[in-house]
Amino acid sequence: MKKNYLNPLKEWFGYTRRERRSSFILLFIIAAVAGVRFIVPDRQMTIEIIPLGDTISFAEGNPVKSDITPPQKAQTGKIVKPARILDINKCESAALESLPGLGPVLSARIVRYRNLLGGYADVSQLKEVYGLPEETWDLVSGRLKADPDDVRKININLADYRQLIRLPYFERYEVTAILKYRELKGKIEGIEELVENGIISEDKVQKVKFYLDFTE
Repeated sequence: MKKNYLNPLKEWFGYTRRERRSSFILLFIIAAVAGVRFIVPDRQMTIEIIPLGDTISFAEGNPVKSDITPPQKAQTGKIVKPARILDINKCESAALESLPGLGPVLSARIVRYRNLLGGYADVSQLKEVYGLPEETWDLVSGRLKADPDDVRKININLADYRQLIRLPYFERYEVTAILKYRELKGKIEGIEELVENGIISEDKVQKVKFYLDFTE
């Protein structure tokens, strides 16, 4: 009787025919994968994180332009336009009413005082408008501008009493003194001459200097 040498192995491992077939297939797959690792060289790919919408570039190959555009941020609320600066010497009272704290009454007073002065040389003169609160001045001052070149000047060497007294900064006695001095002296050369002769004060100069013309 021929001796079967496989019987001890079968008894040792205790495998059935189906289990031996499955083990053989598993070993074949492991060997095939290991062989591929040795046959195919190891290659690395570099991935660069870039913003959406830019050109995508890989380690190899040509750059590819992405068609994906980044999402736009959602707008909340209304679009706020920059505040418009008003020229206080040129705007109408209706435009002034658009400013915070200025109703029809105050806007009309601002325009009337502008006409009385002959124009605003500086926005700070708004503080002289009757009834204008300090808090309203704080709100509107940054949205107004005034050019001293726009004011209407008074020729001090030709003006009469009525024209000089029209300027709110002059007192009656100062106008009278100016006219008498001009009658005695003749032409007044400059505002410093009025100060030196005690006709007007240094403080008054800062208010009236933009409104006086000393040419003939």
